[in-house]
Amino acid sequence: MQKDSKIYIAGHRGLVGSAIWNNLKNKGYTNLIGRTHAELDLLDNVAVKAFFDSEQPEFVVLAAAHVGGIMANNTYRADFIYENLQIQQNVIGESFRHGVKKLLFLGSTCIYPREAPQPITEDALLTSPLEYTNEPYAIAKIAGLKMCESFNLQYGTNYIAVMPTNLYGPNDNFDLEKSHVLPAMIRKMHLANLLFNNNFDLIRADLEKLPIKGVSGKNTDDEIISLLNSYGIYSNYLELWGSGKPLREFLWSEDMADASVHILKNISFDDLKGSNKDVRNCHINIGTGKELSIKDLAYKIKDVIGYSGEIRWDSTKPDGTMRKLCNVDKLHSLGWVHKIEIDEGIGKLYKWYLERY
Repeated sequence: MQKDSKIYIAGHRGLVGSAIWNNLKNKGYTNLIGRTHAELDLLDNVAVKAFFDSEQPEFVVLAAAHVGGIMANNTYRADFIYENLQIQQNVIGESFRHGVKKLLFLGSTCIYPREAPQPITEDALLTSPLEYTNEPYAIAKIAGLKMCESFNLQYGTNYIAVMPTNLYGPNDNFDLEKSHVLPAMIRKMHLANLLFNNNFDLIRADLEKLPIKGVSGKNTDDEIISLLNSYGIYSNYLELWGSGKPLREFLWSEDMADASVHILKNISFDDLKGSNKDVRNCHINIGTGKELSIKDLAYKIKDVIGYSGEIRWDSTKPDGTMRKLCNVDKLHSLGWVHKIEIDEGIGKLYKWYLERY
């Protein structure tokens, strides 16, 4: 991959795509291509074909996806499987038809079975049932992984699939209905802290920049309080989903970007496929190999924000998979190790949020 190679990053405005874009730019890559959703709808196969016909990218990073937390995954099941399959079909298909030299496909560690042995190795894929709440998304990502693997085996392409753990960082999604657990918890705790201190001016400022279900800073006090209560945010306590017992691993998005660029530059499918007759599980877990409970995460965020209220847990709500720790031995053997630990990352993300909202 040369410094002037034409590199298309699908999803370049998102959490991971923007981090990969910045990482490549900082490393001196000068020919990066990105399109917003308004400029290119990746669900539209005709539009995607026209884009590839026009731009002829040499390398592709498929970071675009329909993503969300446990609530969104369990509620919009059809959207998660249909849209992700369609995006993958269009981008990977056109990459093949246009002779792209290398493609990096980003999935998720939710592809692994709910009861997979911990820490989860790449070989655990398809060995037992998935977690129900995110099964449609997981199946779509497994299909994308297998599509890359199958093109490589049949046509000799160089498509590599990476499976990051839970990601967080700059350009994260703080929409309380669709965000993942860590950014959602940061925003809930921030709003709970403002409500605890009766600071309605800052609550209104937050909602004005990032409305929730149509409620903005222009709504009445009662309407705002009703909205906050519906998300477990009360005047003297914050109620969070589940028991707080599940263990989770978190990776700073800029670390994920650095791992992705390392793999793009240095690793090929031939390095991963091994010598077995039946080639499978050539994907790479990307994570820290470290975990903490959701409850411990909440108290770390509480300390960073300085929230003085009580935290309560609604155990009637689903926990999701109880444990989902990556085995990152393959990643380490390929020459990459993460840098940002969770305590530093929480502080960095909250600072980023305050500067924008």
